[in-house]
Amino acid sequence: LKATTLNNDKQKVNDALGNPIIIGVVVVWRVIDTAKAVFSVENYIEYLSIQCDAALRSVVRDYPYDNEDDEASLRGSTTVVAEQIAQELQKKVEVAGLEILESRITHLSYAPEIAAAMLQRQQATAIIAARQKIVEGAVGMVEMALSQLNEGDLVNLDEERKANMVSNLLVVLCGNRDVQPIVNSGTLY
Repeated sequence: LKATTLNNDKQKVNDALGNPIIIGVVVVWRVIDTAKAVFSVENYIEYLSIQCDAALRSVVRDYPYDNEDDEASLRGSTTVVAEQIAQELQKKVEVAGLEILESRITHLSYAPEIAAAMLQRQQATAIIAARQKIVEGAVGMVEMALSQLNEGDLVNLDEERKANMVSNLLVVLCGNRDVQPIVNSGTLY
């Protein structure tokens, strides 16, 4: 028989970390055994809808919304999660003579009561990652500068002056503002 689409209402579910999320899914299905569809369940469309909600809740609880590691998450692994929902749903609707062709996540967000806090968390994580990159690059540049000064015998710096130079370079390279050079007319010491 022909393929049909089921688009249930969005649901509020807790993810693996206990965060309330709003998720919606669309399922493409068809009847493959009309006798089972008519005689095994009272209303196979309503049965499919209820089982779809149950499968969605069951699968979503196994994944966090977002994950900093490379592990699967609802946001980062939508294809994997959708396939698992389809498999779980297929097990539940075989008794009704239905075949699940595919499922897709159509909506995914944090629930309104925590959305602002989670957005701040995501922004903080992004800022920290960017700062780490900046510091890694700055340290590499400082190492390169010291190495080139030592190789070329351009300047012989004692440990205290090297430390002062490292400090100044890191401030300049990691700072958020343009550099304001200061010319020292005397000695450093």
